[in-house]
Parts: sequence; C-alpha cells; structure tokens
Amino acid sequence: MHAAALTSPRLQRVLAVLRDGKPHTTRDIVRRGRVMAVNVCISELRHHGAEIACIKQATAQGWRFYYTMTRAPKV
Repeated sequence: MHAAALTSPRLQRVLAVLRDGKPHTTRDIVRRGRVMAVNVCISELRHHGAEIACIKQATAQGWRFYYTMTRAPKV
C-alpha cells in the first residue's frame, strides 16, 4: 500500500476526529473530517501504526460502522 504521509491534511483531519478515543460512525468522520473514503483513511492511519477498531452494528436504518482509535500512530 502507498499510504499518504501522516502530515497529510486529510489524515490530520481524520486523526482530529478519532483522537478522543470514542466510537465514531463513518458518517460522523465524513462530516467532521471532510473526507469521503473513510475506509482508505483508516487503512492509511493503520499503516502508520494507529490501532483503530471497527464494529459493525445493526440499526433500524441498516448497518452502521463505528471506528474507535485505541492507539494513535507514532509521530
């Protein structure tokens, strides 16, 4: 994988959303991080050493994915 540099503004925005260690939906990350391909951003952050859990949960509206960062990438 050719991951973007950790200094990328796109990855920094996603990190800012996930940094609180709380679960965030894909939609929340899209809106607050101003990114579209959340799964790609998560993969790139994992490439840089972040530990991010993903939980799939059923809701009345369908499936939702929740991402929680348990360890930030090394700077």
